[in-house]
Amino acid sequence: MAAKVQGPASYFPSIEKKYGRPVAEWKALIRESPLTRHMELVAWLKDEHGLGHGHANALVAHTLAEAPPSAS
Repeated sequence: MAAKVQGPASYFPSIEKKYGRPVAEWKALIRESPLTRHMELVAWLKDEHGLGHGHANALVAHTLAEAPPSAS
């Protein structure tokens, strides 16, 4: 039996379904943004991309918790 997904990642299937973009694209947008603070990024996703607060918050929290991509 697979473990139930918890935390911010539990929002990912509904984010992809509602907004029609894969989570990887949202994470790339967040990483490419000049903004760095959590709530600034949440507000930006809401204002510029029409995401709801919970979805924006989940994407930002999960993305910021990840190690930054290595610059090869």
